[in-house]
Amino acid sequence: MAAPVPAQVVPAHTTLPLLIITGVRAVDPAQRLDAVVDVVMEGGSISRIGRGAATQDLLQSEQAMVVRGDGLLLLPAFIDMHAHLREPGQEYKEDIASGLAAAAAGGFAHVCAMPNTRPVNDTRAVTEAMIARARSVGGPALHPIGAITVGQRGQELTEMADLKEAGAVGVSDDGRCVTSSAVMRRALEYASTFDLAVIQHAEDHALTEGAQMHEGAISTRLGLRGWPRVAEDIIVARDVLLAEATGARYHVAHVSSLGAVRILREAKSRGISVTAEVTPHHLTLTDEAVIGYDAVCKVNPPLREQADVDALREALADGTIDVIATDHAPHSSLEKDCEFVEASPGMLGLELVVPVLLGLVRAGNLPLGRVVDALTRAPARVVGLDAPTLAQGARAELCLVDPEHRYRLDPSRLRSKSRNTPLLGRELCGQVCLTMAGGRIVFVDPLIEAQRSAPQAPGGAGS
Repeated sequence: MAAPVPAQVVPAHTTLPLLIITGVRAVDPAQRLDAVVDVVMEGGSISRIGRGAATQDLLQSEQAMVVRGDGLLLLPAFIDMHAHLREPGQEYKEDIASGLAAAAAGGFAHVCAMPNTRPVNDTRAVTEAMIARARSVGGPALHPIGAITVGQRGQELTEMADLKEAGAVGVSDDGRCVTSSAVMRRALEYASTFDLAVIQHAEDHALTEGAQMHEGAISTRLGLRGWPRVAEDIIVARDVLLAEATGARYHVAHVSSLGAVRILREAKSRGISVTAEVTPHHLTLTDEAVIGYDAVCKVNPPLREQADVDALREALADGTIDVIATDHAPHSSLEKDCEFVEASPGMLGLELVVPVLLGLVRAGNLPLGRVVDALTRAPARVVGLDAPTLAQGARAELCLVDPEHRYRLDPSRLRSKSRNTPLLGRELCGQVCLTMAGGRIVFVDPLIEAQRSAPQAPGGAGS
């Protein structure tokens, strides 16, 4: 039988003729699959999956690379429908190459890039340039999201037909709310012509002017101007009514308040075409993380209170919130190592999804299948992509996860150019070992695989 192949000799960015993963727990809600199986991939596609799929003739093939999956999870690769890759214009924070490398390390095969680049992605030219750049570097697929309005100024609508034809999968003025009801109505009507989701950053800017964090006891204690929940709730309520009136597809970005959850739940009960996403940090952190004026924990929308976190977890579990999206927002030390009021909002997300969300699964807050669905099928439905799946005959887009691997997060582990995460120096549990996108291996973690295989003799049960 072919010896298991340590990750350090599995070539990245290649399509292997025959890759076999044996005895792995595979979880794919789309296939109603949660079982220990063998998975055989030939030429970048899943040719066989099931108990005993790795037959002796395949295992003995000279072309076979075999990975033993005991103790590991095999999941469909993820889709992030909300990330900031900073290119063009702010490549010192992140660029498409480093952003996609971070995505691959996090288990993602598809990344949707928000339009608040410099220049703003409000034209065909910028959309096409981003896609061309991503293709040149390889790795996960990049799907730009175009702006709703020219320059994200909230006034004149972009040429959404051009944006979609160029490759945009949705429109958003992310970071700037479309506060004009008239403009938002026209945007919903126009976007529905092309079956594009309108993705709203829900914030009444008149209520948040100068706000630095969630409005509550902690903001009062720290002497920082607060951002009230109602600033989010008002926009979500208005937009739900507009979506109902127009019949358009409306999506709420990074929901953070319990009030917005209530509005969304009621809207869905009436069959309105609304969807929503939540970030890992809004599912796990509260405004108490800001104590000490920790600028790394300054995000937009802000971290709120435990009641909001509980409401978000419940809404994700019951499907009121459809999607988990990272809102990956890299910043350099220039934007974070400064006074809190001067710091830019945002934190890293792409590389840290697995340990953060597995923590919620272990604690019993969320079922694993729901987490996987919120990272795969749900975002695919919103932006019109084919969801990665572990079905026989499907293109190999998957990630192999060691759920019990413990490590302290060192900055050197990060593929992102930036380091703005509160998890630095903390012990994490759960790590992606291997990611495939488009039938190709795009990431392998040699440290984990070397550790798994180190105690065993060559040809033993390593990975």
